[in-house]
Amino acid sequence: MVEDLVVPLVAAVGSAGVVYLATAARVVKQYERGVLFRLGRVAGDVRPPGLALIIPFVDRLQKVNMQIVTLPIPAQEGITRDNVTVRVDAVVYFRVVDATSALIKVEDYKFAVSQMAQTSLRSIIGKSDLDDLLSNREKLNQGLELMIDSPAVGWGIQVDRVEIKDVSLPDTMKRSMARQAEADRERRARIINADAELQASRKLAEAAQQMSGTPAALQLRLLQTVMAVAAEKNSTLVLPIPVELLHFLERGAQPSPPEQEGQDREPAAHTDGGPPAG
Repeated sequence: MVEDLVVPLVAAVGSAGVVYLATAARVVKQYERGVLFRLGRVAGDVRPPGLALIIPFVDRLQKVNMQIVTLPIPAQEGITRDNVTVRVDAVVYFRVVDATSALIKVEDYKFAVSQMAQTSLRSIIGKSDLDDLLSNREKLNQGLELMIDSPAVGWGIQVDRVEIKDVSLPDTMKRSMARQAEADRERRARIINADAELQASRKLAEAAQQMSGTPAALQLRLLQTVMAVAAEKNSTLVLPIPVELLHFLERGAQPSPPEQEGQDREPAAHTDGGPPAG
């Protein structure tokens, strides 16, 4: 009789134990931490990864992901310090370092970080010039990370990195920047050409000074030029004429000084019909 009562009792206790374990057992994954709330209050330390037992209907175990979260910041439109309208988007990498603070001190830590990042990004746009947004992003990333990390530390969150992904400019500004870049390249090209002409003129002056003492060198150079032109198989051969020959022809075309003096000394003709003076 007793044995008939013990067997069902043991079976009932065993079933109750299995149900209790199934209800009380919680599994915390390797990348998670469990915060135990007992009657609404935090009880004990954060539960590590593994099996955790709670009291059913009394305890509530809330898990917090400790992995690095990649949070994209929506594109924010603002006006830079030099009055240029831009749209900037970024991305924030953060992780939870204190699971209890992340659950207690802020309602939704992901939403809070997102709003703080958007506000900080608009503030950075207003404080920066367009050139800084385009070429000095590393410094802006550090400033943006500091602005987001300062309030997030109190929430148990650590910001690992903030990156500005893209800066969108108006089409008119893009065309202006393209014209500016083209003008700058043209300016540098002209400076290089002018510097080349200056160096070439100095070398030519040195060569002319060297050849002035030896006229035969000038003749050899002339023959070399003729040979170089003839080697191109051209139908027309350009033969340079020395400047001295032109000066000689010019002096030959001018009247001699004695003839000019004789013409100046001729007496003027009399028009009154009287006898010439004796």
